[in-house]
Amino acid sequence: MKNLLKPLSLALFVAATLLMQNACNRTSPSSNPPTQTAHTQTSSPSDTIPAIGPSSHFCKAIGGKNDDEGNSLIQTSDGSYAIAGTTKSFGAGERDVYVVKLDANGNLQWTKTIGGKEDDKGYSLIQTADGGYAIAGVTKSFGAGERDVYVVKLDAKGNLQWTKTIGGPESEWGNYLIRTSDGGYAIAGTTTSFGAGWKDVYVVKLDAHGNLQWTKTIGGPKDDWGKSLIQTSDGGYAIAGYTESFGAGEWDVYVVKLDAKGNLQWTKTIGGPGYEIGFSLIQTSDGGYAIAGSYHLVDDNESVANVVVKLDAHGNLQWTKTIGGEYFDWGDPSLIQTSDGGYAIAGATYSFGEGGLDVYVVKLDKNGNACCAVSQTPQVGSGGTLGSPTPSIGSGGTLTSPTSGIGLGGTLTNQCP
Repeated sequence: MKNLLKPLSLALFVAATLLMQNACNRTSPSSNPPTQTAHTQTSSPSDTIPAIGPSSHFCKAIGGKNDDEGNSLIQTSDGSYAIAGTTKSFGAGERDVYVVKLDANGNLQWTKTIGGKEDDKGYSLIQTADGGYAIAGVTKSFGAGERDVYVVKLDAKGNLQWTKTIGGPESEWGNYLIRTSDGGYAIAGTTTSFGAGWKDVYVVKLDAHGNLQWTKTIGGPKDDWGKSLIQTSDGGYAIAGYTESFGAGEWDVYVVKLDAKGNLQWTKTIGGPGYEIGFSLIQTSDGGYAIAGSYHLVDDNESVANVVVKLDAHGNLQWTKTIGGEYFDWGDPSLIQTSDGGYAIAGATYSFGEGGLDVYVVKLDKNGNACCAVSQTPQVGSGGTLGSPTPSIGSGGTLTSPTSGIGLGGTLTNQCP
């Protein structure tokens, strides 16, 4: 499966890149400020996004001549947008953390790259209490080992305030970052330096200045990854990802609940005989949890679907749904609870849309029902040991401000009658 995911990830990236190249008209980076005027592509009136107003919708492409990725998007306190990802077009090294700021209409305000001579990537972005930004990711340029968790703090204008690296002699990744109720930060990721197995879920707690407070590893003898993190209503933490160490199949959705000090309260595995991964976790209005992920049958390269799992407050399984069509429906899905008590999931689909890989958005009711949902009843279990490693912590990073091209495009299709 690991060998399968590498070409799959590459294929999805290439497909997404080709779609963007076809849909968007980029301007070439230069020493002059980026051009804000771009050409719009229109399709037939039946599937073109309606023009509601000058600031109601936009579609933008930002980057340079090489590979540039947006991995995390937020709407900022002033109604504008910020994106964190990775750039190969600009910066100090092979790849740098890439931060892009747009105004409310999608016009480019500034971009920043942060990193060193090797690969540095940004995976998760938040706005901080002072109006600035914090990014979590991974660095090969700095730190104690092969790769370290990389945390970057910028002010409101994108100026670098501090960076931190957290890790050991091998590799650690920071996949998800939140701001905690005490003004500090918590990160969920993965470690190969510490823990019970080859890879363990890795949780890092920092104070408001980036000083290390505690770290925890949770897992078993094989690969266990943390992909998403929330602070819960009781002041503790919940993490979603996947486990190879426990569960019913090759990989299972893995949900871990910690108290406010990082002590383990419970773990749950949800899955069947194939591969299930949890990407997005929320606490629901009833005090329970919902997770969006991906579902893959063993030895069936064509059966990949989005999956939604609902747990109660104690981690007991309430329902699961798989959402998809005939082909690959994937894309690190994201999940929210909606104002009517239901759910909405965004991911990617090959089964529906205009062709190639399309953005896939599905609205569910409070019981997980939708026009395109198929019910599943996977097995549920538990497992995981808790460790408390003492990692090294350091800092490092240079800041540059590249000039990026920007363009726009996009069409809308409807799957349901």
